[in-house]
Amino acid sequence: MRLLIYSPFFFPRIGGLETVVQVLASEWTQIDQDVTVVTETPHDQKDHFPFKVLRQLSFKQKIGAFRHTDVVILANISLWGLLPLLFCRGRRPRWIVTHQIWYENPGRPIKPLDRLKKFFTRFASANISCSRAVDQFLKLNAHVIPNPYDHRLFRRLPEVERDQDLVFLGRLVSDKGADLLLDALVLLKEQGLTPSLTIIGSGPDLAFLQEQTQRHDLTAQVRFVGPQSGEPLVQLLNRHRFMVVPSRWNEPFGIVALEGIACGCAIIGSSGGGLPEAIGPCGTTFPNGDTPALAKTLFAALSKPNLNWTNLTSVKAHLTIHQAENVAKEYHQIISTLFPLPK
Repeated sequence: MRLLIYSPFFFPRIGGLETVVQVLASEWTQIDQDVTVVTETPHDQKDHFPFKVLRQLSFKQKIGAFRHTDVVILANISLWGLLPLLFCRGRRPRWIVTHQIWYENPGRPIKPLDRLKKFFTRFASANISCSRAVDQFLKLNAHVIPNPYDHRLFRRLPEVERDQDLVFLGRLVSDKGADLLLDALVLLKEQGLTPSLTIIGSGPDLAFLQEQTQRHDLTAQVRFVGPQSGEPLVQLLNRHRFMVVPSRWNEPFGIVALEGIACGCAIIGSSGGGLPEAIGPCGTTFPNGDTPALAKTLFAALSKPNLNWTNLTSVKAHLTIHQAENVAKEYHQIISTLFPLPK
């Protein structure tokens, strides 16, 4: 079967959507599917993936790519992804959508363009939501398949000493709440607790966060290590006891939590959206944007260093659901049911 994933964003960009697309494409290639990723993201170096990557195609080239595939998977519904389908004529492939976002800001009026996107979902051959929270919000009654993580990369390293307290991994933007975590450290300091914090990532708020760290005299506790990936990231996560995911907004899912869990971290995350589904039995939550509640949760965790926060059996079962090969098989089962191969 020829599968084409249309994702406006892809490597070298870093994010949940990019991770999902790369993992699914890699896993489907391993079961002998012909996979192509079409993206608008430029890259000035040669791609080294087991699948084809076509970047910044002209509209005519997109039509040609779409016509020569059996199934188009839209990574979030996109009008730029739908338009080529209208010009495929008699060779129009079937198409499905995997929903990784809300398409609107919950609690705010929906924009006309996002309303149009949601309207087109009813014409898809299948809709797949990344969490129950997303599916309930979009009112799709779709298939719910949780997001995968790279289980071959993210793993426990018994030889690495777990000598650090807290780690934050994500883009340094206000929605991700790193500033809330720094404010919580100020409250903990007033109670006599000074845990270490490693901030992994980059973004427009870096200078602001560094200034906030200096202003509150947290420089002895906090270190900024920039973006990390691959084995160095796994090594770094394995040194920490807790990963904190203090997002202000409701995360549709939260792959970062799975990566932390796989590396042996207990997760302390915000309670909105689909993030609690990603955390599962492997941590605890606090209300979004509530700094005192975050500080209270951190205090409880840090005050009991010998408490076994997570049962290893529960952790293993939770991670198995999200292993890349298992998630890819669930997707492929739906695709195969809708588009059966000839016997």
